[in-house]
Amino acid sequence: MEANFWHQRWEKNEIGFHEASANALLVNHLPSLRLGPHSRVFIPLCGKTLDIHWLLSQGFRVAGAELSELAVTQLFAELNLTPEITQRGQLKHYRARHIDIFVGDIFDLTADMLGQVDAIYDRAALVALPAQLREKYTAHLISVSHTAPQLLICYVYEQSQLSGPPFSVDDAEVKQHYQSHYALHLLENPEVAGGFKGRIPAQEHVWRLIPAVTENRP
Repeated sequence: MEANFWHQRWEKNEIGFHEASANALLVNHLPSLRLGPHSRVFIPLCGKTLDIHWLLSQGFRVAGAELSELAVTQLFAELNLTPEITQRGQLKHYRARHIDIFVGDIFDLTADMLGQVDAIYDRAALVALPAQLREKYTAHLISVSHTAPQLLICYVYEQSQLSGPPFSVDDAEVKQHYQSHYALHLLENPEVAGGFKGRIPAQEHVWRLIPAVTENRP
């Protein structure tokens, strides 16, 4: 998926993926990661999601990566925050109290730039990427986060009926990307109400990913 595709989506306000409230699956299942107070949650391809508002309201710190600078400027405006903006390599770093957003190509983000990550919340990143990029993305995410625990939400549907994004990422593919580093737990797989475009049956699969070394401790 070329960067220009997403820039045009934001410029035209074609952001049907942007939800009008915090995601219910996040609210219901983030506690399963057992995060401590003030933990830092990384959201890849974050847009201006209201999930960030909710996480901040719960006392978490937030880091994000987003291609569209327009989305990020809107996010800070909606948070009523004035960011400090610096250049970090190929990325712009928007920063305010308890929030850091890196603007640009997520593959230019390094572990040193990102800093501490206590958990990853991926609702709209893996499913936004075409198949040929997903393996590169998941390997990069593991690297920059030092295999942080993850709450992952995927769509599962008959891909031939819809071109995407969001793309269908089934359970076998999730395991292909992550099972060598994590213990995977499928928490819930609710139906998408009305399906995609009101006609294509789809489910959301909610995964908890716990680093294998942590899972195997006594």
